[in-house]
Amino acid sequence: MQSATTNPVDHPKPVLDKPLMHYGSRVLERLAPGAEPSAYQHVEISPLTPHFGAVLGGVDLTGPIPDELAGELRQALLEWTVIFFRKQTAFTADHQLALSSVWGPPEPNPFFPRTGTAGVSRLAKDAKAAGDKNIWHSDHSFMTNPALGSVLRAVEVPAAGGDTMWADMAAAYDNLPEELRQRIEDLTAVHDWAPSWGALMNDEQKAEFRKLWPRVEHPVVVRHPRSGRRTLYVNEPFTTRIKGLSDTESRELLDILVLQARIPEYQVRFRWEAGSIAIWDNIATQHYAINDYFPQRRVMERIAVAGVPLS
Repeated sequence: MQSATTNPVDHPKPVLDKPLMHYGSRVLERLAPGAEPSAYQHVEISPLTPHFGAVLGGVDLTGPIPDELAGELRQALLEWTVIFFRKQTAFTADHQLALSSVWGPPEPNPFFPRTGTAGVSRLAKDAKAAGDKNIWHSDHSFMTNPALGSVLRAVEVPAAGGDTMWADMAAAYDNLPEELRQRIEDLTAVHDWAPSWGALMNDEQKAEFRKLWPRVEHPVVVRHPRSGRRTLYVNEPFTTRIKGLSDTESRELLDILVLQARIPEYQVRFRWEAGSIAIWDNIATQHYAINDYFPQRRVMERIAVAGVPLS
């Protein structure tokens, strides 16, 4: 890696000549440029914010999913980025696999425990301490083809707490200062599982996983594979550096970019109930599972949808 200290006269270029944050309104667009809102015949749309996140009603996901309904589900996710369902109490792991297939085949996470149903991972957690091990992230960005989306269902939830939040990373990109958007337009970032998942492994385990999962590179700004919308694609646990920059400049720039997920105007928050389901666009969002429910228990089952190369 190039170091900013190798040449005392080679000072890194400032990331921004102006303050990162601005006062006043932000641009919060629900649709990609040029897209028109859809009319829905088979689902009811109840927005959670004007531009991001909606609860879908009038659907029983335990029955067959005909082509007309599947098309509206895909369109709703494209328009709202994260969609939710309530009171799907008879919903099973097999139903979950059928629902995820509306978007594509499953993509298992190599670090998650599996269930008896192919592609389904069970995430059972007793919070050991409030706020333990939480961070904004995008699933599987350490893979060559990161997951297009995820389907998460609540099996057991605490009486209070345990919400999940999502952040709209297209809105995060739209509201960056123009100077910064130009700066990052053609940059590439390195993504790696080792700083996060590797912390739980010994050296031998890390070496074995490294054979299967080498470091990968993705554009800092991606064009969404289905909408074409520009989206900021870096996250705290998996994005380790930006290529072509000194260590100091890379760290400074990443510190600015990953913090964009924390801006409330870009976020939606969901209160889980048993039988609730969330489906999110994993390229366009980051998410954060709030660990505030100690000593209660939270059990979720998750399927990720296989991805495609990003550009």
